[in-house]
Amino acid sequence: MRYSMLLAGVFGIVGGVIWSLLFWSLADLPSIDTLEGYRPFESSKVYSSDGHLLAEFYLERREFVPHYKIPEHVKNAFIAIEDERFYRHSGIDLIAIMRALYTDILAGRIVQGGSTITQQLAKLLFLKPEKSLERKIKEAVLALQIEKRYTKDEILGLYLNQAYFGNQAYGIEAASRTYFNKSVIDLDIAEAAMLAALPRAPSFYDPFKHPERAKRRRNIVLRKMYELGFISEEQLEEALAEPIPEKPYRRRYNAPYFVEFVRTELEKKYQGRLYTDGFDIKTSLDSRLQRLAEDALKKGTDRLNSIFKPTIQAAFLAVEIETGRIVAMVGGTDFWETQFNRAVQARRQPGSAIKPVVYLTALRTGLIPEDTIMDREVGYPTPDGKEVWTPRNYEGYYNGEVTLRDALARSLNAATVCLADMLGMDRIIETAKRLGIQSRIHPYLSSAIGASEVTLMELVYAYAVLARGYRLRPLYVESVRDREGLVLEERYPDAEKILDDALVDEIRDMLRSVITYGTGRKAKILKREVFGKTGTTNDYTDAWFVGFDNRFVVGVWVGRDDHTPIGSKQTGAQAALPIWIDFMKRYPDVLGQ
Repeated sequence: MRYSMLLAGVFGIVGGVIWSLLFWSLADLPSIDTLEGYRPFESSKVYSSDGHLLAEFYLERREFVPHYKIPEHVKNAFIAIEDERFYRHSGIDLIAIMRALYTDILAGRIVQGGSTITQQLAKLLFLKPEKSLERKIKEAVLALQIEKRYTKDEILGLYLNQAYFGNQAYGIEAASRTYFNKSVIDLDIAEAAMLAALPRAPSFYDPFKHPERAKRRRNIVLRKMYELGFISEEQLEEALAEPIPEKPYRRRYNAPYFVEFVRTELEKKYQGRLYTDGFDIKTSLDSRLQRLAEDALKKGTDRLNSIFKPTIQAAFLAVEIETGRIVAMVGGTDFWETQFNRAVQARRQPGSAIKPVVYLTALRTGLIPEDTIMDREVGYPTPDGKEVWTPRNYEGYYNGEVTLRDALARSLNAATVCLADMLGMDRIIETAKRLGIQSRIHPYLSSAIGASEVTLMELVYAYAVLARGYRLRPLYVESVRDREGLVLEERYPDAEKILDDALVDEIRDMLRSVITYGTGRKAKILKREVFGKTGTTNDYTDAWFVGFDNRFVVGVWVGRDDHTPIGSKQTGAQAALPIWIDFMKRYPDVLGQ
């Protein structure tokens, strides 16, 4: 009687402890109702206007794929190694738990776990990765609840989309593309087994760091598939003979400078959602023109680097005149070496490429291209009044009385400064602002021939005004949709008429003279009407050409990041114009025009 009472007391205490433990463990149990709105982190995708994938933005590189699209042999590979009784248990596999416990006792340490795929899903979605009895209890209860609510195939699909496979690949689709550069629907048996080998310990079985270890683990998966009747002996032998992957397939952005420009701008609005919500982003970029721009820039800089010391940089920007759409952008020779975007971030002296602003100001005051100014040696006081500055022409001599047209076409510095002195820098600065140049133009005469720094983007959009009379807002994102396809935003061309047609005709005519007999005459090779202006700074530090036809305005800058000279006699006509001509010559064929 006494022993019975003692035993009853002990069982009562133990039972109370167990119930207390269960109560406190389950008191804050997450609700699986949240699975109804389950949305894993998903990559946002960036597309060109012609439908090519340019890049993905993600915290976890993931692309959700429905369970019914995952091939059976892929599912079977995971079932074989992770949970062979998956279709026969109700969320907790007592047989697997006892087998794992027996194995662990024999080994004297934990070598095998008994968690089902459903338990692993519960842990991935709802619980912290801590090792504790409380977590295991919660994991088991959640697994039972999940099994009551969802089919086995739905559970397996959720697990495969949530699991981490190493090398920044989250989910089976991202893993397939990272390890084999193909979609999950195209995986063969050996590839499926390799991926199934990873979730247990992605770093430990990483085939790129530990190939022999990874191969052994993959082969274990294959043999388990054979033992369970998932594959034939012939399929087993064929799969065992396959090599394992040797290097990850990491997506390198197409048009990386443009993509990074878009990412930076969209992040200001969408913040973290940009990397988690699976946006579909359509941009203005034309992948055909982008490839052409990159090729033209590479050929041009390779040529210069072969003549002068290497490290010459360049930037390229092409904009559609009618809409303001950016159709091609190259911010440097190698994005993977330096991410500094020289098309939009670099402020450099434009040299004579700024002169059309001066001559447009003259036209706005009522002068005409055939009016004359003096091209002669004149000393002007410096801003501090202590010295005298005398502008020099590139040829080293002065021409006396010249027309405005000739002064711009031949890029005469002395004549341009004379005109700027007559007009007043305040007027010229006001014109620059009307054209959309936001960088500070210093109120000194030297700014009339390019002493104040601007960006390539500012110059290109300013020339777009000269081409058609409309100031354009840069258009680079056309639409953003969420993962359900709902439109979050759409952007349209935004143009404001700021020059009347007579002024546009006059400045275009003057810029045409630059091509027909001036500093841009190399462009006559194009055999069609084009317009533009060269630009060169002191000591050949910066070389520019910005110009347009009736469809695109295109700007090219060439220089060095450390502001040292490009090389002897490397003017805008020598260093930048050939790149511009290469693009302008080939783009009609590329677009099928």
